Amino acid sequence: MRCPHCNSEFEPKLSPALPFCSQRCRQIDLGRWLGETYSVPAFRLDDEEGEDFNPEA
Repeated sequence: MRCPHCNSEFEPKLSPALPFCSQRCRQIDLGRWLGETYSVPAFRLDDEEGEDFNPEA
C-alpha cells in the first residue's frame, strides 16, 4: 500500500494511521484540510432553484 501523502510504500497491518503510513502524514493531511488547502467543490443554487429544492426528494 502507498501513503497518499508521502507516496512511500508501507505494510497496512503495521500502520495505526491508515490510510497513511504514519501519524505524521495523517496530521499533515488534516492540517491541509483545516487550512483549506484541500476543498470539496460546492455548487450554489440560484434563488429560483432554491425555492423548489427539497432535500428529502
